[in-house]
Amino acid sequence: MVRLRGGAAAAAVVLFVVGAGVSGCKKETTGSAGPQGTAAGGAALTAVDSLTVKGRAPKTGYSRARFGTAWADTDSNKCDTRDDILKRDLKNVKFTGGTCKVVSGALEPDPYSGKEVTYRRGRSLVDIDHLVALSDAWQKGAKYWDASKRIALANDPLNLLSVDASTNRSKGDGDTATWLPPNKGYRCTYVAAQVAVKKKYGLWVTGGEKAAMKKVLSECPGQKLPSGGNPTQAPKRFSAN
Repeated sequence: MVRLRGGAAAAAVVLFVVGAGVSGCKKETTGSAGPQGTAAGGAALTAVDSLTVKGRAPKTGYSRARFGTAWADTDSNKCDTRDDILKRDLKNVKFTGGTCKVVSGALEPDPYSGKEVTYRRGRSLVDIDHLVALSDAWQKGAKYWDASKRIALANDPLNLLSVDASTNRSKGDGDTATWLPPNKGYRCTYVAAQVAVKKKYGLWVTGGEKAAMKKVLSECPGQKLPSGGNPTQAPKRFSAN
C-alpha cells in the first residue's frame, strides 16, 4: 500500500511563516512537515523573553527510562509514536500489515542537512529527533516533574522530527547555544520549535541559550511560534522508571 505524505496528519501540520526578504531564513525548503501543531502562537522571537533563565542543573539521575517506554502510543491511535512521525514527515510512504508500520519513504530533503535521505525500516538512516533533547529537558526542569509529564514530552509531536541520522547524532543533547542544523535555511524553524516546546512545558533556558535563540530569530522576526501537539500529561496507563 502506498500513502503519500499528508493524509489525516495534514490537518495538523505546522505552517511556518518566514518574513520576506530576511537573510539566513528567507527560504524554507525542508521537505518535512515539521512539528505538529498550528503557527498561531505569535512571534517566536517575542516568546523567547517569556522563558525563565536559570543555570543548567546537574544531569544526576537522568536516564531515558525516566521518560517512559520509547515511542509509547500516548494519543491512543493504535500506532506507536515513531511511526506516527514517520507517516507525518516522509514522502511516498509504504506500510506493512495495515497503515501503522512504515517500511519505507523519503525525506526530500532532510531538514537538518538539506540532502535527500531514503528510509528503509531496519536501516539507521533516519532518526526521530527530540528537538528539545530529553537530557537537556531533565537538566532544565523535567527532573522535578511527575512521570506523566515526562512521558508526554517524549512523545509530543511538537517536539519530534524525522531527520537524517548521521547529522542528528552530531547534536547529542545540545541546546541552541551548542548545536544548530547545518542547513542554515532551517535554523529559524528549528529554534522556533525549541522555544515552543520549552514554553509549553515550562522548561527553562540558560543565559547562553537564550542569547543564541534571539540571535537566530532576530534574522527572521516574522517567524511564528508553533503550537498544538499532545496534552502535557500522558494517560494514566503509562508509567516510567
